[in-house]
Amino acid sequence: MALLALSDLHVGYAENRRIVDELRPDDPADWLLVAGDVAERFADIEWALGRLRERFAVVVWAPGNHELWTPRDDPVQLRGEERYRALVDRCRRLDVITPEDPYPVFPSADGPVTVAPLFLLYDYSFRLVGGSTKDEALAKAYAAGVVCTDEVLLHHDPWPSREAWCHERVGWTEARLSAVDHPTVLVNHFPLVREPTEVLRHPEFALWCGTELTADWHVRFRAAAVVYGHLHIPRTIWRDAVPFIEVSLGYPREWGRRPDGPPGLRHILAAT
Repeated sequence: MALLALSDLHVGYAENRRIVDELRPDDPADWLLVAGDVAERFADIEWALGRLRERFAVVVWAPGNHELWTPRDDPVQLRGEERYRALVDRCRRLDVITPEDPYPVFPSADGPVTVAPLFLLYDYSFRLVGGSTKDEALAKAYAAGVVCTDEVLLHHDPWPSREAWCHERVGWTEARLSAVDHPTVLVNHFPLVREPTEVLRHPEFALWCGTELTADWHVRFRAAAVVYGHLHIPRTIWRDAVPFIEVSLGYPREWGRRPDGPPGLRHILAAT
């Protein structure tokens, strides 16, 4: 029995859909953490999470930015908070754990670990060194031609801005985590610290990658591991003796160039 993880499934691509369709646990008792960007359209999200739940004993989902998009060709035209809540409802019908549900406890080899799926978004605070304002940083990103599609498709209704929505989520989640007694595995689509974005080919994209408000959460909430995706750069970095593990599959054009092919499930913890 193991705690496994994967993110950025992007099953709208046929190649990725086949990979997800063929995923199997090594043990039927394995848990799977899905750290966001399953797909953009409701039907694809439901298909993928439902397929995975058929095979894994427990599936835990933290949303990415792509699930929150409202594509014009999706029959489900919900936006912002309403879209997120509808996704939570779909997950509950599938018996998939969401950030709105009680945190499950995984029986790791080192003792009980609370698995906390997070939905935090970003607040444009991962700006380039130099202290520019959000507006200045966005202007530089637009000038460089590096602009996240969120600016068009990720709506923040009913919040006045994405950063306001982010700050509401951070405050609510922080209060929940403060009540947790066990060590944690923190599962968020966006990295909780800035360091992973330092290797981006286009550093301007860091604006859409997280918030400085979570920079110490791995210490405060006794993380045994932090699991994230979003950057499509699967690797592990260490901070304060805590592994930060990016578990993204990514787009076929990305993993297709790798000699080892698409990355598989990442092992996070072993059970007792």
